[in-house]
Amino acid sequence: MDPVIVVGAGPVGLALSLALADQGVPSVVLDEGPGKDEPRPARTVVLREDTADLVLRLGFSSLYEEGLRWTGWRSVRRKQLVRAVPLGEEDAAVPLPSPVHLPQHALTRGLRGAAATRELVRLVPLSRLDTLEQDARGVTAHTKGPGTTWWRGSYLVGCDGARSTVRKLLDIRFPGRTAVERHAVAALRAELPWPDEAVLHRSPPWRTGGAEVTARPLPDGVWRLDWLLPPRGELVTPDALITRIRDTLAGWCGETPPYELLDTGVYTLHHRLARRWRSGRAFLAGDAAHLLGALGTQGLDEGLRDAENLAWKLAQAWHQGASELLLDSYQAERRAAVASRLRAADQSLPILRGGGGLRTLVPGSARGYDTLLADGHLGCGPLGAPPSYTHSPLSLQRAGAHTPVSTPPGAPVTDVRVTAPDGTSVRLRERLGRGHLLVVLVAPGTGVWDRRHWLTAGVMPRLVEAVDALPVKAELLVTESYPGATAHTVLLVRPDGHLVAAFDGVRPGELLTAADAASGGPVEAEAEPGDENTDGNRDGKGHGKGDAGMETTGGRRRTAGGSRRRGSDRTADID
Repeated sequence: MDPVIVVGAGPVGLALSLALADQGVPSVVLDEGPGKDEPRPARTVVLREDTADLVLRLGFSSLYEEGLRWTGWRSVRRKQLVRAVPLGEEDAAVPLPSPVHLPQHALTRGLRGAAATRELVRLVPLSRLDTLEQDARGVTAHTKGPGTTWWRGSYLVGCDGARSTVRKLLDIRFPGRTAVERHAVAALRAELPWPDEAVLHRSPPWRTGGAEVTARPLPDGVWRLDWLLPPRGELVTPDALITRIRDTLAGWCGETPPYELLDTGVYTLHHRLARRWRSGRAFLAGDAAHLLGALGTQGLDEGLRDAENLAWKLAQAWHQGASELLLDSYQAERRAAVASRLRAADQSLPILRGGGGLRTLVPGSARGYDTLLADGHLGCGPLGAPPSYTHSPLSLQRAGAHTPVSTPPGAPVTDVRVTAPDGTSVRLRERLGRGHLLVVLVAPGTGVWDRRHWLTAGVMPRLVEAVDALPVKAELLVTESYPGATAHTVLLVRPDGHLVAAFDGVRPGELLTAADAASGGPVEAEAEPGDENTDGNRDGKGHGKGDAGMETTGGRRRTAGGSRRRGSDRTADID
């Protein structure tokens, strides 16, 4: 079967190709650039706890050396400290986990280095897409570069940014708002009064402070400073930016300290959302599908969640076929999540940027104002919390099958420590991204029992039998406890870490129903076997040049008739 074609070698495209490789799916990454990125210290990204864990799982092992985990968050208004929030590991004492802040070129370089070690990932630089055609069996793409080339893929994903060629070739509209916010940005090395803490300063008392300035730390004493600019203000000249830098540093330190200016820029933030994220066998992800970033929201965070959500669904389709419901669920889940984020930002902007409106809308205005501003930066509330796919088409239709735990169905699971049947003890998130469901038994006391005893005791044998009978591959794990769960609760978790359902005890029938729903239900039809080609490269005559070393096989799957079959190609309707 042909590989997945990924258009764009930014963080989202590379993350998708790595996630596919981890699930046994080959991909060809078409990179319009030369295969390396120019360092831009002023262009940085903030990764929340879940997306940072994803990046680590994908192979960027030096994430915490390249980036910095904030130890706290400070909100200041004029000369008064409004709030100080400690950040760290998620526990009872520190409720908010620390995000990771790093330059975007470092993230891209780390993911590109991980991709270079994967046999199932082929990176093709200097390849500019100009033609895209679909049929019932796959996608054909043509690129320009040093030599014109035809590519054949089973699916294609456009991760090619805000000016996406894939989106234009698919004739998908990209409506939204232009210039929602403008920021002057500088990256500099200096010693500021709050080591490793991020600071949001509203209405700073110096002349050039403007309405708001943010300082976010990076490794090696580097800081990114952002000044909120008027929506339609004049151009920011280099001299004006230097004045802002000196006045801001003096306002914070008493006098302008020595500093080394590394990079500057002016960024205009837009809010846009593609009408469709799927067209037949072609999909959009990242900035090609959405633009956001006002009020501290993180567009790249959402793009990485796109990649994680889509990867396991494409992997199932590639290995063993997938229903239209499963493939459509990518758009249903991710577009709704981003639309909710954009809606929250649009509702907050008039309050936060409109002067005195907050005093009439939010009692105790100063505290409410600060909370709204901080949510996007801290990864909580409607502007920042990880998405929950409560209304997913993959959800169980019968609510009575679920027993309540602290995590509602569709929400990301808590990262508890789990034990696999082979005795491996890891965090739950470390078992994600492998293309199969997770079944987690809550069994207090197992941590002190000998494995040989609890594997054959109590409900365990019956649960093992129930997991083996599932229509899709699943891994059985055991945990000492889970928030809100009683002993013998069984959790069913999707490959991307979202809870499907929780059951009070071992219920084989309900577990099977939930697993079938989470994987999109039965596959409606099979395509006739065709010529397999795992390299994806075709010459101008359309003859494949396969690489048999990349061929993989998938798990088992029920068809509509209830039988099981091995992975094969399938027919997809084309919009």
